[in-house]
Amino acid sequence: MTTHPSYSKQSKKLTKTKQNTQLKKAKEKLTELKGKRIAVLGLAFKPDTDDMREARSIPIINQLLTEGADVTAYDPVAVSNAKSIFGDKIKYASSAINCLKDTDCCIIVTEWQEFKKLKPEDLTKNMRTPILIDGRRIINPEEFSNKLNFTAIGLGQ
Repeated sequence: MTTHPSYSKQSKKLTKTKQNTQLKKAKEKLTELKGKRIAVLGLAFKPDTDDMREARSIPIINQLLTEGADVTAYDPVAVSNAKSIFGDKIKYASSAINCLKDTDCCIIVTEWQEFKKLKPEDLTKNMRTPILIDGRRIINPEEFSNKLNFTAIGLGQ
């Protein structure tokens, strides 16, 4: 079975739109990104791999850096590959909770099971400003919406 070329282009365009939406929402909530501490949860292009080829995290982090944000990232297995891409331009956390510490906004980029287990208190207790942008729609909006500034991006938005 071959992939239809227009389908591939549409898929890439949709991915780019989603990335732009995540950054746009972060800017709306923070007014600006310069000097803000942003947690990025998930670096690999999909869960259960360390593969960073065409990962959504790359353009998101690059744009955050361009706009002057201080980025801390966490991924259960892709950190070593991310270090070869970003080097010391970003900080790397040893866990999701450590990634959230003293940040102004958190963007979920990869749908790891570990991130699905986060509770609102994990964010409210660890973040300076508990703002969560769920770019993968893995978080229960009913559980999070009343406890922190929460936005889910994707289907059904």
